[in-house]
Amino acid sequence: MLKTFQPMIALFVVIAFVIIMIPAVLVLPFSTDQADGKLLEKIEEPVRKKNSVKNTPSPAVPVSVFRSESKKVETLPLESYVIGVVAAEMPADFEIEALKAQALTARTYIVNQLLAKDTPGLPKGAVVTDTVQHQVYKNNEELKKIYGSDYKNKIKKISKAVKDTKGQIITYDGKPITASFFSTSNGFTENSEALWGSPRPYLKSVSSPWDKEISEKFYNTMVISVADFEKRLGVKVSAGNQIGTITSRTPGKRVGIVNINGKKLTGKEIREALGLRSADFSWERKGQNIVITTKGFGHGVGMSQYGANGMALEGGTAEEIVKHYYKGVAIQSSYNLLNTMTAKK
Repeated sequence: MLKTFQPMIALFVVIAFVIIMIPAVLVLPFSTDQADGKLLEKIEEPVRKKNSVKNTPSPAVPVSVFRSESKKVETLPLESYVIGVVAAEMPADFEIEALKAQALTARTYIVNQLLAKDTPGLPKGAVVTDTVQHQVYKNNEELKKIYGSDYKNKIKKISKAVKDTKGQIITYDGKPITASFFSTSNGFTENSEALWGSPRPYLKSVSSPWDKEISEKFYNTMVISVADFEKRLGVKVSAGNQIGTITSRTPGKRVGIVNINGKKLTGKEIREALGLRSADFSWERKGQNIVITTKGFGHGVGMSQYGANGMALEGGTAEEIVKHYYKGVAIQSSYNLLNTMTAKK
């Protein structure tokens, strides 16, 4: 009986040896201190979607523009008009996402204007001018002269920005907003009521820190004679170093009220009377002149164009730019609004 089990025990020992030794033999060649390669860990960040604004079809709505120089009315398709506005209002070398944001504001403005039918002072048939009274607009022939040899590249870039946002507008509670914009902030945008007296919930002061770094228009200095200063403001400058006192500031850090020898003037009034670039100003007297320094360029309400470009340079999308400068808004198709308008004709 013992002899019968001996071969079986031997076989069991051999099998156990093989089971134990084979993994060791397989691992042994790779157990040295140096390795030819390792399993590394490098988690890839998801690619940020740049075109967050989807274009949508829109009815073929014509826009009639009163041309200030020729005194004629030029009629063209809405999207072609938007191209002419973006080209006239924003530098073509700005980032594409900033140009898209400008396209959204331009389209929103003209849709609002078409719906409101607010055309006082315009000749019959015109809905807008080509000036800052509404939006600056340039046609292709004018842009060819402005852009010169860069026309093809620049108009291609602007056309892409408009095409990528086709039919889209900025809304608040489902209605097109007053999509105001300006060149350069003083570091903040302004509440609409500080400029126009009437509040709009989406036009509130927000920070715009990019302007100071990238806009050559951030600071400006002008010199005006004391006599001219007194005449334009209707004040008398007393002898001494002090010329008035700022008694209040707006939410956007601009001058609210200045008291000059008992006469109180708003920052807006002073800006307009003296032709200043901004209502954020300071001044000092030097002999028979007054040196005025301003920060920012424009009225300050809505989207800062240089701020928009700053956001785009940091990777911001057109939608992010728009929703930063206009609070609580949405981006939606203008199709239904325009379709309703054309159906009534």
